Formats: sequence, structure tokens, C-alpha cells
Amino acid sequence: MKNFRTWGKSPYKVAVVHGGPGAPGEMAPVASELSSDWGVLEPLQTKDSVEGQITELAEVLKEHADLPAILIGHSWGAVLSYMTTARYPALVKKLIIIGMPALEMKDRPDYTPIWLSRLPEKERVQLTTLQSFVGDGKEDDKSEAMGKLFRLIARADSYAYVPCKDEVLEYQLGMNMSVGSEFWEILKTKELLNIGGKIKCPVVAIHGDYDLRLARVVKGSLSGIIKDFKLVLLEKCGHYPWMERYARDKFYEILREEIK
Repeated sequence: MKNFRTWGKSPYKVAVVHGGPGAPGEMAPVASELSSDWGVLEPLQTKDSVEGQITELAEVLKEHADLPAILIGHSWGAVLSYMTTARYPALVKKLIIIGMPALEMKDRPDYTPIWLSRLPEKERVQLTTLQSFVGDGKEDDKSEAMGKLFRLIARADSYAYVPCKDEVLEYQLGMNMSVGSEFWEILKTKELLNIGGKIKCPVVAIHGDYDLRLARVVKGSLSGIIKDFKLVLLEKCGHYPWMERYARDKFYEILREEIK
């Protein structure tokens, strides 16, 4: 799989970074929307380690973006963009993080019980069944099951979910497990807090008030270590603002304002 796509016309001053890990193409709706105003680069992660993804993202930016770029990351992509900006500050003009997860293990809740409480009975059964199948450690091809699980979680992670086309090019379970396990170990340390001081550009966190990755945790972690930090809280919004009935338009309004 090619490790980037472009939207609109060059120069590509904006780059959108998908989450997962292992969900390339997830940010396509955002890239498409913004491409009416700016050239947008969509890096697609292909490496199965945290270090590999940091290096790959930096190389894609160096080769294809109009530097310094405005970097927009969602979920795991927000963490990856944060780490890459800390490592290569000259590449990034502004960092926008959407649905940023907690940066320490102590601040990370168990999402599954809350997801289950937000779903009807039939979908609760589906979620637990899919989680067991995807995580059983066997080597079967589970990309389809991973896709079903991610889409179900997206519903539970949303305040007013608007069904839309699944833009993920290929669900990559191996990458999800490999990078996810590394990230889990990093969360047990203060590494992510320690590197924040290396980020010199403005940082804007866009967060839904219904997101399980709590806005107050992100603000508490980053406001004290990043000089130019701002949190924008979206009402009636979960983890995927572009899929939210009540928050979608406001989300894009904020993004456009921050990119100008």
C-alpha cells in the first residue's frame, strides 16, 4: 500500500493523520472536505512499530508537504502527530489534535463497559463477540471482523452518529496489535509528557464533550507543558466529530479557522 494520498491541488500545506492504529483512510472525509480550500496530504501509516511510524510520517511530510505544515491527527493519529512534532519541530507550523487519548495509563479508563452501556442488547452481544474473536491471538484473517468492531465502536463513541461510507482502505490487525502494545507500555511511563516541552508550535485540541477520552485530562496534561495550547470543546459530540449530526458543521468551521 502506498503510504500517502493527496487531495486538492498542491501545495499541500495541511496533512491529516488517521487513527487505529491500522485504519488507513479513516480521515478521508476530513481530507476531502478541506481539499476544497487547501491542498491536503493524507499520510497512510505502513510500519508496525511506534518508531517506524514516527520516522515514516516525518519522511512523508518532508517529501510531499509544504513545510512547515499544519498537522491534524485523530485519536492514535493525534498521538503519532504529537510525537512526530516533538521529534521534528521544524516540520510543523501548527498541531491540531482531535480526540487525543490520555498520555498516562492512570488517566485511561476501561472503555468497554461504557461502550456496552451505550449500545442496545443486540449490539452489545456483537461487540463482545467481535472483541473476543479479534483478540484471541490466532492467525486467521480478521480484517473484516476488525472493521465490523471498529464501526460498532464508532457508534458507541458517538453522541448522534451519522452513518457514512467506511473509508478505511484496509483494516490491519497486526499493526493494531503491534503498535497498540508498544503504546500501552509507553503509557506506563511519563515519556509522552516529557517530550511535550519540545513542541514549540501552537497546539489546538478539538474534543467532543461525549468522548470517553476526556477533554479535562488532555487539557490537564498539555496546558502545563505546551506554551501555546488551546482546547476547543464541541458540544453533543463524541470521538468522531465529522460523523456527528449536531457537531459536524461546527467542527469544520473550527478547523477552517485554525488552518487560515
